[in-house]
Amino acid sequence: MSHLISPSVLSCDFANIQRDVEMINNSTADWFHVDVMDGVFVPNISFGFPVIEAIKKHATKPLDVHLMIENPDNYILEFKKAGADILTVHYEACRHLHRTIQAIKEAGMKVGVALNPHSPVSLLEDVICDLDLVLIMSVNPGYGGQKFIQHALTKVKQAKELILKSGSKALIEVDGGVNASTGADLLKAGADVLVAGSFVFNSESPIKTIEDLKKL
Repeated sequence: MSHLISPSVLSCDFANIQRDVEMINNSTADWFHVDVMDGVFVPNISFGFPVIEAIKKHATKPLDVHLMIENPDNYILEFKKAGADILTVHYEACRHLHRTIQAIKEAGMKVGVALNPHSPVSLLEDVICDLDLVLIMSVNPGYGGQKFIQHALTKVKQAKELILKSGSKALIEVDGGVNASTGADLLKAGADVLVAGSFVFNSESPIKTIEDLKKL
């Protein structure tokens, strides 16, 4: 399988969100990465259900929704209704992770679990076979444009080993500081999905930048 590209709409121009959604539709990107932040789990606040619904209205590709929020269980059905195709929760935010995973599946979405930079991959050993996605954070979550944390490469390799050993079908996604250089390193380490925000939207030609990432 060729690797996937999931541009992060957190970095798009919110005054022209339909334009940027249509740009991603017309690009070689595979998913829309939608970051949801509550100002509690992370020190920032992003968009909620109305904006996700607006993106879904125009998107022709799956919505890869990343929840950086406390108590995600309270909102699973609302995210499904808003248009999420993949719903990723943070290990650190879930007291009963297995229950959360099953609830997301029962709602009809693919399920991912994200790990903050300080959380070891071994935490996922007991749920890896239930997951469609493992999201390795290569920056501390909350803001775009941060510097890539090199240890993420080791964690991608560890995640790949765990997936192969367990027989899981989960994909490995990486979010934070992804560009042409770090993206190539991540793919070599075993990543399947690259999330890129500011690197795409701050470039002269976002469509060309997405295409270049797809060709890595």
